[in-house]
Amino acid sequence: MTKTLRIGVLALQGAFIEHVHALNTLRDTEHIEKVIEVRTKVELDSIDALIIPGGESTAIALIAERCGILDSLQDFVRRKPTWGTCAGLILLANNAIHTKKGGQRLLDALPVTVSRNQFGRQVDSFTIKLDSPCLGAESVPFEYVFIRAPAIVSVDDPEVEPLIRLPPGHGQTETSENGLLVAVKYRNILGTSFHPELTSDNRWHRYFVRMALSG
Repeated sequence: MTKTLRIGVLALQGAFIEHVHALNTLRDTEHIEKVIEVRTKVELDSIDALIIPGGESTAIALIAERCGILDSLQDFVRRKPTWGTCAGLILLANNAIHTKKGGQRLLDALPVTVSRNQFGRQVDSFTIKLDSPCLGAESVPFEYVFIRAPAIVSVDDPEVEPLIRLPPGHGQTETSENGLLVAVKYRNILGTSFHPELTSDNRWHRYFVRMALSG
């Protein structure tokens, strides 16, 4: 029997509904049984894979703690397929710099260091089209949307697989031959700085679904 997935989207704050819509476009082709908005431990326990959306990483962590699911969330992301986009990437990371005063709670599951708001304020948001071999044989570049986005400034484990880098100069504070990392894969975790859910291109969602199925 073909495996099917129940995929959750953490729906405490941020751009969760856009991820739900993107996943639903794949239900007929990618073996998705159900897409669930996750707000409780019961809902978290019912899913096979999870997306933590963009939004405000500090707020998401605080709401999760107040709802009593933060510890369960930390356990989940260490065991099951999880994708963090933008704020979700920050939450998954082991370390974050340029955080708000007093720091913030992290899920400590992805061995990278991220720089919060690496690219500046809302007015500094941008899009860029890049070739993305990890998404398959399609030759059409993907349009990447960056909104108050973090970047991965340090990879702290050799098992972390770099997937996408920006061209040199984008968001960098010093000259480097390599552009900033904005997408990585590590065991069961996918972390991306950008917002694929804000485009009509569902290839990154398909990538995650297939990653979850293969796990």
